[in-house]
Amino acid sequence: MYTLDTNAIIYYIKEEASVVSVIERIYAENVPIYLSAMTVAELFIFPRLNDEEAGHIESFLQSVSIISMDSYIARNAGVLGKNHHLDIADSVIAATALFTGSTLLTRNIRDFRKIPQLKIQKV
Repeated sequence: MYTLDTNAIIYYIKEEASVVSVIERIYAENVPIYLSAMTVAELFIFPRLNDEEAGHIESFLQSVSIISMDSYIARNAGVLGKNHHLDIADSVIAATALFTGSTLLTRNIRDFRKIPQLKIQKV
């Protein structure tokens, strides 16, 4: 099981070969792939996002499970952010990965490695 950080999806959409191969391998494993609802917001906030990129994102979102931020995840995100000095987006994404018991796929190893109980895989 994997939770994808926003940067993993961005590089996948941009067809960076190393990221595409990792994510395609995960699809081939037929394991659950999760996204935090926070990641969805982050994907659409970019001011230079064009219609084609937005279409790719929409298609990608159809192939994953999006985890909404409920009070449990919100509370855990707050504690993670406070204890590990993370911004709110990273805190929510980490809390989502912990909630699902999945490995977080990210390029942002530096910030996430502060959370000892979080399983991380660099992409």
